[in-house]
Amino acid sequence: MTLQQLLGIRLPVIQAPMAGVQGSALAVAVSNAGGLGSLPCAMLGPDAIRKEIAAIRAQTGNPFNVNFFCHVPPEASASREAAWRAALAPYFTELGLDPDGVAAGPGRLPFDSAAADVLDELRPPVVSFHFGLPSPELLERVRGWGSKVLSSATTVDEARWLESRGVDAVIAQGVEAGGHRGMFLSEDLNTQVGTLALVRQVVRAVKTPVIAAGGIADAEGVAAALALGAVGVQVGTAYLLCPEATTSALHRQALQTEAARVTALTNVFTGRPARGIVNRAIRELGPISAAAPAFPLAVARMAALRAKAESLGSSDFSPLWAGQDTNGCSEVPAAEMTQALARGAKQ
Repeated sequence: MTLQQLLGIRLPVIQAPMAGVQGSALAVAVSNAGGLGSLPCAMLGPDAIRKEIAAIRAQTGNPFNVNFFCHVPPEASASREAAWRAALAPYFTELGLDPDGVAAGPGRLPFDSAAADVLDELRPPVVSFHFGLPSPELLERVRGWGSKVLSSATTVDEARWLESRGVDAVIAQGVEAGGHRGMFLSEDLNTQVGTLALVRQVVRAVKTPVIAAGGIADAEGVAAALALGAVGVQVGTAYLLCPEATTSALHRQALQTEAARVTALTNVFTGRPARGIVNRAIRELGPISAAAPAFPLAVARMAALRAKAESLGSSDFSPLWAGQDTNGCSEVPAAEMTQALARGAKQ
């Protein structure tokens, strides 16, 4: 079965859900172009989810995807919080911030019964997950709406785990991908491999359709992924400069500089490994810091530093998420980007 047949789309291109740099506008543009637009919901409450899905449905009749995290919320550790506070103290002093005045930042919520209650009303065509899958009971609710289910795998073991639980397609996320790693069976970064190597291994290991993700930035990258057996691709970084994205001015600026050539996996922004452009915070605190609290508890203090620094025109403490190939980033409409990527399916 082709990805087009599976999801009811015209082009084998999925726009990666990118929390913090997009809303419904990007998803609408990609879906209207014939790909599968995606809405990241991990940072949205029930009312915001309803509003964004309503906006999508008002502007397209084509399929779209809603994406959720499936992490287990951690218990706070006083010792790690103290270590994190100490690690960040010099920066709070430098920026003139009160370390006791840190407000809770935007939450990263896992898919739960409250989110499922919202989707019960809305029945999206496609639901994708990151960091595994929700409980069997919640997963059955999703299937009960007739939604197709996708989830990310970063290893062959994770792909097999997802297949055993009946996902409709596996997103093979190579280590080149920007943003958070979808890893969930292991925290060992040594298990993470490149997209082309991963796609080939996963295609051989499972019968479920495989979608390639990570470092795919142009038609040639799409063609390479399809040649290795993927039925389609999921692309995020290439869309970051599109006008429909809400990427900040500082993030856009960084993507167009030499700095974008150097990215790293880091946990200093959220507590979980994610790939972004190397900046001061990554250089001085990480890339991987043992002091960072578990995901997403690291967010609040870093968010305070980010807000202050950005108000001064600096991205020193901003998570500049990006994959290893930013050459595909272009200030063109998302529809044009989608069609350009899809030309790889014809090569």
